[in-house]
Amino acid sequence: MSGHSPSDSSSDRPSDGGPQLDQKVARDLAAVSRSGLLDYRSEALPTWCAGCGYYGIALGITQALAAMEVEIHNLAVVSGIGCAGRFPFFMGGYGLHAVHGRALPIASGIKIARPELTVMAVGGDGVGLGIGAGHLPHTMRRNVDITYVLFDNGIYGLTKGQSSPTTPTGQITGTHPYGNPDQPLDPLVLGVAYGASSVAAAHAADPEKIKEILLRSLRHPGFSFVVIQTPCITFDRVNISYEKLRQGWKPVPSDHLVTDRNAAMALAMGEQRYAGVYFEERRPTYQDYDQATARKAKEQAGSGGK
Repeated sequence: MSGHSPSDSSSDRPSDGGPQLDQKVARDLAAVSRSGLLDYRSEALPTWCAGCGYYGIALGITQALAAMEVEIHNLAVVSGIGCAGRFPFFMGGYGLHAVHGRALPIASGIKIARPELTVMAVGGDGVGLGIGAGHLPHTMRRNVDITYVLFDNGIYGLTKGQSSPTTPTGQITGTHPYGNPDQPLDPLVLGVAYGASSVAAAHAADPEKIKEILLRSLRHPGFSFVVIQTPCITFDRVNISYEKLRQGWKPVPSDHLVTDRNAAMALAMGEQRYAGVYFEERRPTYQDYDQATARKAKEQAGSGGK
């Protein structure tokens, strides 16, 4: 999918900033064009609120895809419903805006049918840990070779600020004007407990870290779960902010052993939030099983079914 060229983007823009601003914008657009990032963007402009953390996430993802030189015709992005659900509209490649909560089984089916594709599923904390939560443990334990990016802003944004599965206890929301009474779910804890073969985290204020983690996750053979915490600047100006993300998060400790699931669980359950890989292991993927089963069936058919 072709993106906007520098000439397309600047020809009709008013010169209200003077020639110096025009020259700077032209240079910036030319640099973006040379980077190859526009190859992974569609012509549809994002409809997220100005200042939304999803812009940082989108930048990190496209940077990772560009660095890997993933061919557009080999990329498939699947989403559910919600603010994050519109992500495929803004991406190049194949995109599917799926049924509410069903991104994971659909992405799994695409990967099983077309194993050569790079397949990503994306969604918010509401769709992923609410209506779609039942698919999470089973996709993880099957180790389907896809990457699932969870945009966690701790609120239902598209439906105007209701409590979500990750909303902190006591937070005032549209559905709980006197404070949320529910205990929030922790997606990192769930990822480690459910048996994902790769679990990582980052935040929207650091697109470069998102790129770094996505590069590793997309190359991982098996199910990769990437949790990205992000602010909802429209409906939550208290719980998550860019300042809190920058000041509160730390890198995963250098001595952390990513192959130790118990150590990963301890890291995930702590109050401190870390950016980086929590857990990673190599084990057979569902695609390995599928291919082995096909070979056995073929051999059995060739021997007359004996």
